[in-house]
Amino acid sequence: MPTPKQMEKLAAEAARRPSPSAADPDASLPAEYWESVLKDPRAGTIEGQMRLRRLSEIQRHVLRVSCRRCERTVEIQTADAVRLYGANALWKDVAQRLLDNTCQQRTGRHEEDGCWPAFESL
Repeated sequence: MPTPKQMEKLAAEAARRPSPSAADPDASLPAEYWESVLKDPRAGTIEGQMRLRRLSEIQRHVLRVSCRRCERTVEIQTADAVRLYGANALWKDVAQRLLDNTCQQRTGRHEEDGCWPAFESL
């Protein structure tokens, strides 16, 4: 077991040395890396992009969103969503409105109010 003086010396040396695993946050990664990450089937780009699509681009018959807080689920037919909100509306905005219209989680604080959407795949 090292003495307290030896432990202090080791700690000082470790503080002076840069950690080999610490990557520079400003260093850019090669384009090939990002391409392989996005092509990986585990990346979930299809579902991640689904919420950013306009209603006119969605081919599904029924759209479903649930709340992470109250676990409530709301479904709407795509045709009804287009009729109510317009073909150019983003699905994430429509889903948030659908959840907020019947939200039960009102605390009075802006940061905590409302539902937290979780987009489900059908």
